[in-house]
Amino acid sequence: MIGNLDITTLQQIWWIICSVLGALFLFLTFVQGGQTLLWQVAKDEQEKSLIINSLGRKWELTFTTLVMFGGALFAAFPKFYATSFGGAYWVWMLILFTFIVQAVSYEYRTKPNNLLGSKVYELFLFINGSVGVLLIGAAVGTFFTGSNFMLNEMNQVIWTHPLRGLEAAFSLFNLSLGLFLVFNARVLGSMYMINNIDLFWNADFEARIRKSCMVNFLCSLPFLLYVLISLLLIDGFATDAAGVVSMEANKYLHNLLAMPLVLGMLVVGIVLVLLGVTRTALGNGTNGIWFGGLGTVLVGLAVFFTPAFNNTAFYPSKVDLQSSLTIFNASSSHYTLTAMTYVAFLIPVVLGYIIYVWRQMDSKKICLDDLKDRKAY
Repeated sequence: MIGNLDITTLQQIWWIICSVLGALFLFLTFVQGGQTLLWQVAKDEQEKSLIINSLGRKWELTFTTLVMFGGALFAAFPKFYATSFGGAYWVWMLILFTFIVQAVSYEYRTKPNNLLGSKVYELFLFINGSVGVLLIGAAVGTFFTGSNFMLNEMNQVIWTHPLRGLEAAFSLFNLSLGLFLVFNARVLGSMYMINNIDLFWNADFEARIRKSCMVNFLCSLPFLLYVLISLLLIDGFATDAAGVVSMEANKYLHNLLAMPLVLGMLVVGIVLVLLGVTRTALGNGTNGIWFGGLGTVLVGLAVFFTPAFNNTAFYPSKVDLQSSLTIFNASSSHYTLTAMTYVAFLIPVVLGYIIYVWRQMDSKKICLDDLKDRKAY
């Protein structure tokens, strides 16, 4: 049956799969957000170690999901992967560097006689949670604002800006999206710590974490509002039946109205994040992470769907409109997408394993006794 699917359907299916992975990664950035809260909510080494060991249980899931997201894009949409990673390599190298130092920090922070000292490794964790997430948000923002590239007749990428992708962070829209993701990650980090750490022994520590949830949510609102208003007003990159790209006024507003399911995801997602915040910051609930996490996934799906469907170029070129990439001209062949779709049947098995491992790790909340483990971070 899958072999009989036309290539257009397969291209849409694989953009949905890639979008799900990207949205799950945005949820898992609670690890990065929690890392940036380390110096804000922890008042002593004991509290700091509880936070790091709580996040340390999950940081590999975030990194693995990011790798899976990149791998799926490489296999399903190699032209996009080659254009973005081949042209905007400085931004991707810097993002990769922030995740490398994160892995090193969890491995060596508490090792005896480590070369740099624990404070430096904690700084690396902060850089990963702030700079890394900010640049990822700026890179995703280029799906709406465009990038500085051209493709020649051999599909070789010519990047026309010397910063090689870092210029994306100087766009107000891209920067606002990145900063929203940074503060949203901090909100999710607060929710996760409330859910994962045994805080009954320290009411003041709990109060600080709950307060940080509200503070960071309020900090995220101006950036979220700017992004949403911009989406309703800015011009977008439309494609016609022949694949010709042109500018269309209010294109992304038209996309949301033409795809009410995507608009519903965006609205419901924002409401769920707000519900998670109120349960965490204004109440005494511990399950806010599941509301905020699901809300973040839905918002993430809307962010990935809006610039790709409804005859839209998802990776537009600002310097040569006809070099812009769509899910149709950037994808692999029908044979490759068909073979990948058969493999994709394993995805539910992988997700089931992740859920099982998650439940095993969180069968009980992390407490002070866990810090005595020789494998503690």
